[in-house]
Amino acid sequence: VVASHTVNGVAKLHSELMTKTIFADFAELYPNRFTNVTNGIAVRRWLKQSNTGLSVLLTERLGHAWENDLEELERLRWAADDPEFRARFAAIKTENKQRLAETIQRRVGIEVDPESLFDVQVKRIHEYKRQVLNLLYVITRYNRIRANPKAPVVPRTVIFAGKAAPGYTMAKNIIKLINNVARVVNSDRALAGKLRVAFLPDYDVSLAQRIMPAADLSEQISTAGMEASGTGNMKLSLNGALTIGTLDGANIEIREQVGAENIFIFGLTAEEVAAYRRRGYSPSEVARADPELTKTLEMIDAGYFSPGNLADGKPVVDRLLSEGEPFFVLADFAAYAAAQDAVDALYRKPDEWYRKAVLNTLSMGIFSSDRSIREYAQRIWRIKPVI
Repeated sequence: VVASHTVNGVAKLHSELMTKTIFADFAELYPNRFTNVTNGIAVRRWLKQSNTGLSVLLTERLGHAWENDLEELERLRWAADDPEFRARFAAIKTENKQRLAETIQRRVGIEVDPESLFDVQVKRIHEYKRQVLNLLYVITRYNRIRANPKAPVVPRTVIFAGKAAPGYTMAKNIIKLINNVARVVNSDRALAGKLRVAFLPDYDVSLAQRIMPAADLSEQISTAGMEASGTGNMKLSLNGALTIGTLDGANIEIREQVGAENIFIFGLTAEEVAAYRRRGYSPSEVARADPELTKTLEMIDAGYFSPGNLADGKPVVDRLLSEGEPFFVLADFAAYAAAQDAVDALYRKPDEWYRKAVLNTLSMGIFSSDRSIREYAQRIWRIKPVI
């Protein structure tokens, strides 16, 4: 910071937190040094190459200009209200889901329904990214279906993928638990056609290019204040997934672009998390106040999903219930479950769902890496291209 003329974060919230926390003293001394340049994504890879059907549709309406200036998509926002455009958009999504279903069958031997809601969380496995919050809801959903098997339910396929650092024991415990839960859920005949869970191993760019275009719901559920930016959220929204997420990282800016009515935001804010930390946090109290959550934790702890080794899930439960657990998983559970109920309600209305999905795609212009690099060149590096 001392030696630089400019210091930036990679999302609006990240840049604000730098000046309020880790670099607060420097920000007082050098207030004009701090700025923000939000991350961007490579449009040619994550849309043109990954989602050829959608790329063709956009080019038909806009020409090729959008490929080098993603903000051209804004000119097409009216198409969200065009039934023909929405129908073609939906058909492309279905084709992408069929391709991903084939990939899942081939890789892990799990048969999934392309007509189900594809609920996707693909990112590095880390406690702050809270794959375990997603998994707790999956188990709760499993319990609800078993308790009332005749109740109407939106069929879901919940897809996890990501890698853990070699020495990160808790991350590996979470991966193991996801696979244990998947094994039980997928073999339960009472849930046939209603719920499937798949963990896709060996996550890489090639697999991501198959997943992103097929996602209906994008899980961006990190603890508020802990995600620097995220770019998976941008890739998924660009391909027409609706985001369920916290006000963290670039989720904040995605909400600004797509509109609060076209995203599912829930949970504690960064300020509320900080306040929780100051006054103390008891996850066991949260669990006791929520019977569904208590049952879910007890099932994991008792080895329901790992009958061959009853202690398999215990480290995860112990971590979640530990005093001052730093990622506030249980504190956000009720709000997350309520947001998932809202997801179900909207998915039952395909016209409304796809209108919002189209708006997500067409609102992503600002998140191109072209824009990001242009801002770096102008404001950070202070360079101009030589013509």
